[in-house]
Amino acid sequence: MRDPFKIDGPTCISFSGGRTSAYMLWRVLQSNGGLPADAVVAFANTGKEDEATLRFVRDCGQNWGVPIVWVEYRPDGYAVVDYETASRNGEPFEAIIRKRNYLPNPVARFCTVELKILRIADYMRSLGHEQFEVLVGIRTDEPQRVANVRKNPSGGTRCVERRMPLADAGITVADVGAFWDQQSFTLELPTYNGKTLAGNCDLCFLKGAAQVQSLIAEKPERAIWWAKMEALALASRPDGAVFRKDRPSYSQMLAFTQAQSDAFGYADDGIECVGCTD
Repeated sequence: MRDPFKIDGPTCISFSGGRTSAYMLWRVLQSNGGLPADAVVAFANTGKEDEATLRFVRDCGQNWGVPIVWVEYRPDGYAVVDYETASRNGEPFEAIIRKRNYLPNPVARFCTVELKILRIADYMRSLGHEQFEVLVGIRTDEPQRVANVRKNPSGGTRCVERRMPLADAGITVADVGAFWDQQSFTLELPTYNGKTLAGNCDLCFLKGAAQVQSLIAEKPERAIWWAKMEALALASRPDGAVFRKDRPSYSQMLAFTQAQSDAFGYADDGIECVGCTD
């Protein structure tokens, strides 16, 4: 049986900055005796990741001796940055919102495609790779994400074939947790029922309302950027000026958390996104 972590052609290991995708990277390094010459590890920074995520990406590169390319969206394409120069105030995300002139939402999730998938593809093409694989950190215990990738393996680009070695190897969240329990460093963000609540974009609109409100209650400043984007009112339609029209705005959730100490009474209305992995 073929080792799902073996690389035999131009490949991008898509590193989201979470424990799962970092474990995938480690398995790739073990299976290939290091990073193959025609493989790239890429982290697409949206500017809305927690500082702990940025540190974790840096630490993985330093501890495992592997180069990690940091890319960010720019209106004219992309830029290569690093831990020191990476955006931390949502600049890439705001730039694509202003270019599109409306906010992403559960129906039009252009943020993942524009900020991550296409920017990684741009970088790979800059190296001369017109066709290549992208390894994504999706586990076997994430069946909806697995099904979505199998249904759309190109991820919205003509040059990409996405592959899920963790799912193919039967890796679960318990396996990932057991690995990190044995390491000398880890992602310094807490987990809840196996999920890193503050992972990826801190208050992503695809996260459940209870999760978002709890994250705001923990650090109210997290809501400022999201409320600012909704306050821009870029679109002509009223529902285009909010990330989700089926729940309160970010400014309303901020006001609510200032009056309530615990938001876990909300139902979990989170939505899976295959482009943003743990």
